[in-house]
Amino acid sequence: MKSAWKHKDLIAIRPLDAAEIALLHDTARAFKEVLSRPIKKVPSLRGKTVINLFVEPSTRTRTSFELAAKRLSADVVSIASESSSFKKGETLKDTGLNLQAMNSDIIILRHPAAGAPQFLAERLKAGVINAGDGAHEHPTQALLDTFTILEKLGNVSAPPDKKLAGIKIAIVGDILFSRVARSDIWAMTKLGAEVTLVGPTTLLPDTFRELGVKVSHRIDDVLAEAHVIMLLRIQHERQKQQLFPSLGEYVSLFGLTHERFKRCRPDVLIMHPGPINRGVEIASELADGVNSVILQQVSNGLAVRMAALYLLTGGNGPQGVNS
Repeated sequence: MKSAWKHKDLIAIRPLDAAEIALLHDTARAFKEVLSRPIKKVPSLRGKTVINLFVEPSTRTRTSFELAAKRLSADVVSIASESSSFKKGETLKDTGLNLQAMNSDIIILRHPAAGAPQFLAERLKAGVINAGDGAHEHPTQALLDTFTILEKLGNVSAPPDKKLAGIKIAIVGDILFSRVARSDIWAMTKLGAEVTLVGPTTLLPDTFRELGVKVSHRIDDVLAEAHVIMLLRIQHERQKQQLFPSLGEYVSLFGLTHERFKRCRPDVLIMHPGPINRGVEIASELADGVNSVILQQVSNGLAVRMAALYLLTGGNGPQGVNS
């Protein structure tokens, strides 16, 4: 049976439609069932080779992709920039072509430059998955975020573009430099959610309204109605100047503190893509509290990345997961 997935690569959420996101979610749901078994492995990618090429540091994403590929029985090689020929001046193109010449099937790339995965995908026959490129996109993070929200609050049986209809989501923090925010915006709105971005004016220009979201510069105005609060850390490594006076002022104006949490819905979901700066964007106890689904995001990331690898190598959706 031919796969309903039509893309060689997974570079961004923006070009996907709601039905394609739903297909990946449905496939991830089937893989999550596999991961609940005593033997958490299927032969779907046996004989395939997956390369983790991380030119930027990562813990969760790199480990998640590596485990996902191994759970699918693929051969996996992980390469960090410190141990690669980038140190000797080799270009990204030449690195990619050399890895492809070793019969690699999928290359998973994290890179500090926006557009690097697209650049590589256009030059390789192998599939390319974007594991985060600069301040552009991080598609699998958005897929696992929406998968987690759908599990808790959404309507799985609704049409793809209505699965998160009626769900109000606040994304709070450094929007300007966040690739997660951009991918989340596309994924959440395509599934019907109402998204409000919250942050200081220096990190949240009004141009984001053009993406079909609301913009607020006061976190206290959105807490009472939000079904989901997604906290983002300050992306210091991408900022060339200090864009707010101090961390203390940021916490007082935008941090999810205990006092602010009292204004939230009692069943609000608290999310964070990690790494968490405890005591900055979120109080430590709230990150570990009963409303937090942060660790569920991590767990769901494994199933979502298994689904992405499976579909990009010709898998035919959830009905073929056990074959």
